[in-house]
Amino acid sequence: MIVKKLHAAGVTSEHAYLAAFGSIGLSLASWLTSRRSENLERADRWGIFVGEWAPTFFALGLALANYEREETPVGVDVGQRLHGEAVG
Repeated sequence: MIVKKLHAAGVTSEHAYLAAFGSIGLSLASWLTSRRSENLERADRWGIFVGEWAPTFFALGLALANYEREETPVGVDVGQRLHGEAVG
């Protein structure tokens, strides 16, 4: 299962959400940059290509969030567990 492997590698849902928002910003930046140096059709293709990453990252974020929720014992705050804070 890819979600389990990503989680074991240290990737959290927060990382996936940040990547999704980053890809939205990168999509806009690539479109603006491409629009100035190339024709409009090619700029649109670049923006759409990078923009298609966002839903994938959001989906991975949701899958990782569900996995993190299943892994967290009842009564433990997920934020504490993710950041390695002592639970007492």
